[in-house]
Amino acid sequence: MRVLGLITARGGSKGVPRKNIRLLEGKPLLAYTAEAGRKANKLSRLVLSTEDEEIAEVGRKCGIEVPFVRPPELAADTTPTLPVIQHAIRELEKAGENFDAVCLLQPTNPLRRSEDIDNCIELLVSSGADSVISVLPVPHEYNPHWVYWQNGDEGTVRLVTGETEPVSRRQDLPSAWHRDGSVYVTRTCVVVEENSLYGSKVRAYEMDPLYSANIDTEDDWESVRKILAEK
Repeated sequence: MRVLGLITARGGSKGVPRKNIRLLEGKPLLAYTAEAGRKANKLSRLVLSTEDEEIAEVGRKCGIEVPFVRPPELAADTTPTLPVIQHAIRELEKAGENFDAVCLLQPTNPLRRSEDIDNCIELLVSSGADSVISVLPVPHEYNPHWVYWQNGDEGTVRLVTGETEPVSRRQDLPSAWHRDGSVYVTRTCVVVEENSLYGSKVRAYEMDPLYSANIDTEDDWESVRKILAEK
């Protein structure tokens, strides 16, 4: 299976300005994802999608290919991830390169390991799934069987599961996970033909919490900096 490793990094981040190339413990944030991607054995090619020339230059120094420039309209605050991936696939197809799957790697998750990438790809192949996403367990107090929605303006609430009563004992709660954003692997046909990052058959790869972090704010940045400093 040919798998495209796609790192997406735009220049207009708001929560932490210019975070993708900001130095984190002596290295650009982008470098951590580049290193994991380059060490992954199951990625056929590692490419950076960006509209920002400074980010592109940092990416090249980190050993990432930058074979195209992302259009500015695909780098806005409100731009979804899917069209960015579809654009990359189209650009590479124009150059005669085709891939069976694409692995999305976001620089904001710098702790992921190369083995996490390889394990997700292996799970995609062995399971026949449309996609594999990295996840973490949901703490029991946030389990869907204990979480309520508000019914419009009525003031009443209902369980998100649609059940009439919550599970009474913690021990009886079914396992639940949330996506952690470290790795997404999706078959190319699902991305292009079904216009989806997930498809209908999704498998989960549970991350080791020690290697999972998502930087959206300055507080997140400081937390990850401390983790890396300790390592």
